[in-house]
Amino acid sequence: MGSISHVIPTTLSLPHRPSSRFRVSPVPPSRVPTKVGVFAAEHGGTRRGTSTAVDFSDCDWKTKFKEDWEARFRLPHITDIFPDAPPIPSTFCLKMRTPIDGDFPGHYSFDEEWHGYINNNDRVLLKTIYYSSPTSAGAECIDPNCTWVEQWVHRAGPREKIYYKPEEVKAAIVTCGGLCPGLNDVIRQIVITLEIYGVENIVGIPFGYRGFSDKELTELPLSRKVVQNIHLSGGSLLGVSRGGPGVSDIVDSLEERGINMLFVLGGNGTHAGANAIHHECCKRRLKVSVIGVPKTIDNDILLMDKTFGFDTAVEEAQRAINSAYIEAHSAYHGIGLVKLMGRSSGFIAMHASLSSGQVDICLIPEVPFNFHGPNGVLSHLKFLLETKGSAVVCVAEGAGQNLIQKTNATDASGNVIFGDIGVYIQQETKKYFKEIGVHADVKYIDPTYMIRAIRANASDGILCTVLGQNAVHGAFAGYSGITVGLCNTHYAYFPIPEVISHPRLVDPNSRMWHRCLTSTGQPDFI
Repeated sequence: MGSISHVIPTTLSLPHRPSSRFRVSPVPPSRVPTKVGVFAAEHGGTRRGTSTAVDFSDCDWKTKFKEDWEARFRLPHITDIFPDAPPIPSTFCLKMRTPIDGDFPGHYSFDEEWHGYINNNDRVLLKTIYYSSPTSAGAECIDPNCTWVEQWVHRAGPREKIYYKPEEVKAAIVTCGGLCPGLNDVIRQIVITLEIYGVENIVGIPFGYRGFSDKELTELPLSRKVVQNIHLSGGSLLGVSRGGPGVSDIVDSLEERGINMLFVLGGNGTHAGANAIHHECCKRRLKVSVIGVPKTIDNDILLMDKTFGFDTAVEEAQRAINSAYIEAHSAYHGIGLVKLMGRSSGFIAMHASLSSGQVDICLIPEVPFNFHGPNGVLSHLKFLLETKGSAVVCVAEGAGQNLIQKTNATDASGNVIFGDIGVYIQQETKKYFKEIGVHADVKYIDPTYMIRAIRANASDGILCTVLGQNAVHGAFAGYSGITVGLCNTHYAYFPIPEVISHPRLVDPNSRMWHRCLTSTGQPDFI
């Protein structure tokens, strides 16, 4: 079995899913969607914003679409493999903590009616906007008429019945990929919630998936006492790494260690590995719940409002942008250049530019641009120096990769190692202004590792806390091969394949990107 970093999400089938009358084809990761969103179309698709092979001439197409949606988003459960697995009353109870006040609006008549549990039939509405036209800014339509079709996903939270006895649980936590603000917050809350259920055997797997195979790395016993204050610092108590052993080897290790709950914190690649682990456990008929918690500072996970670490990254990016502005504004013909994270998605650069109000040019991977030429970035920089006397440029690391030489190298996770667009812009800008005989003072700031290593801010701290709690609730409810996220301001569970088919991207036709353009005042660099 090859390294887990080579697991391809679109090849993973879901044996528990019933067949449906038509199937929405996943978007291959090697192809870039022309329209961003749940219904992203591949190049050559029949309609912007649609990836479904739906026969719209069928008067019953909407019903069929809903049935297919329900089948796609059904949550894998241990009863799919063990139909006779007995549910038991939950050991997680909030009843004693909530006094019933008869004067409180919407109160319950009897104490026994309130217990704090979520019904299995509860759903969260994925989309709330009714688009009157497919040409409306940011519209994501299913059919040519932009028909309103409800799409529901499963609400997260504690269930009244659970499928694991706490005294029989050995839970493990692993953090994979790169650092991200909030990792320790999630670890802490998973441990605390597991203990509330009654679990006493909790361990951390050191340095990502590598910790399952490296004999020099031993699992770290975790308890509330161990994790009580870890959220006060950045990084990960467990350490992180990319790559690792094959899926079969990881499941072998799970069996040997007696682990039956695995909480995996990571991005798209890590979740692909978690899904592969889930399927291997099903294949071997192991009662193991594999639960993902999306960790990506780039905010590039499908279907979710945001991922943890993103708010902190945007807030911290302000320090770099403000420094770039001060440097540029204080120099004669000063240009401040800031490179931010964002391999394939420009959310951090876009939101940081919007929130700072000091950025004149924002460059992201989703929007192509010319750097040279009469309509290029350099021409606009010259205009800014002539009219304002200074300029601030914010660029995402994945932007403009067509302008620089390919490295033809990959990291341990199989990600292409990008050329440094920040250095390229810095050097080309200096060269351009020197050639035209105009003085320019260029200052380049790359705060990437400073941002990744800090502790989570208050907003992310809350998000991490709830994500950690709901991950544990999902495991005890018997789900596996799922991940948890914030959807339409509510917390929800998703089957892993539905959120990893391709990265979530900034929609160049969205209102948010239009707002960014309004803020910067930049033209199209085409």
